[in-house]
Amino acid sequence: MIENLRPGAVVVIRAFDDVPEHRFRVDSIHEDCVTGTAVTGPLAGHYGEPSIELIVRVVDPA
Repeated sequence: MIENLRPGAVVVIRAFDDVPEHRFRVDSIHEDCVTGTAVTGPLAGHYGEPSIELIVRVVDPA
């Protein structure tokens, strides 16, 4: 588990497919993914469910 990962935290999601690295605000944490909203990048403002494996680090533990 990533240290300081909790609801409300902002994390960095690594680049995948055609989506560059971006920040993501976590709403909930599940066994294999987190849910929430992209804060930056081309998906800013959109809901998502990225895999926990895509999280690079926590930048704001909220």
